[in-house]
Amino acid sequence: MEVVYEDNHLIIVAKRSGEIVQGDKTGDTPLSEIVKQYIKEKYAKPGAVFLGVVHRLDRPVSGLVVFARTSKALERLNRMFAEGKVRKTYWAITKNRPSEESATLTHWLRRNEKQNKSYASESEKPGSKKAMLKYKAIGASTNYTLLEVQLMTGRHHQIRCQLAAIGCPIKGDLKYGAQRSNPDGSISLLARSIEFEHPVSHELIRAVAPLPNDNLWHDIAPTE
Repeated sequence: MEVVYEDNHLIIVAKRSGEIVQGDKTGDTPLSEIVKQYIKEKYAKPGAVFLGVVHRLDRPVSGLVVFARTSKALERLNRMFAEGKVRKTYWAITKNRPSEESATLTHWLRRNEKQNKSYASESEKPGSKKAMLKYKAIGASTNYTLLEVQLMTGRHHQIRCQLAAIGCPIKGDLKYGAQRSNPDGSISLLARSIEFEHPVSHELIRAVAPLPNDNLWHDIAPTE
């Protein structure tokens, strides 16, 4: 586990693909429990450690996850996420290049619970929710394109579904149209950076995730 930012009220860690943020029916140890154990050992805390899950990433996705270390921070972060006051930037590697270098995508997404999958349509359908994101191409190799994505809404599998809807499925994402899986079972989607006002001190917090341990990511990513 890599800690990217930490103070008395919150902790931001870099999740690896394959890890789950919160416990589920698989029974696998979630990232939240790993972080709790880290805090307990580092600060020699007796008894139970408080840790609030503020948001989640899909299991095959890597990148930044924010946890609250106090109830005050949890309440305020939940409100900030709900009100869209947290700026999240994602990087996605796609097999196909979009027809436009940058654009705003608007779809209506309908979630199928049994399939754990969302379906996009150009117009509103019964049970669908409006989904919007902005993307721009920021890198390319011979076969792949790197897109930077800003979410404007937070829907189930939104980036995966909307990029697939324009013919640009994310590399390795078999569920949304990729032709082959990645060797490690990941999909090439990274929660790259997050920016928000600290819920207690009100200072600006900006954290950046390391690139996955994959040569393609390092070859295709722009140098900062």
